[in-house]
Amino acid sequence: MKEKLDELGIEELDRTLRENKEALRKERFKGVTSKIDNPQKIKHLKKNIARILTLKTEYRLGLRTPKGK
Repeated sequence: MKEKLDELGIEELDRTLRENKEALRKERFKGVTSKIDNPQKIKHLKKNIARILTLKTEYRLGLRTPKGK
């Protein structure tokens, strides 16, 4: 997944970030209301969100140039 994120452009990163945040919200809600099938999914979603935010910061600071379209 990490290598895949490096290949995405800024627009795709924004879309992926929104999708991951929505999935995290749903998993947390599911954890409160019922039993979670895979508890590690929350951990992976949080790490992916952090990776995306790090990439966006690097693009903004000019430490990395966006790939993709």
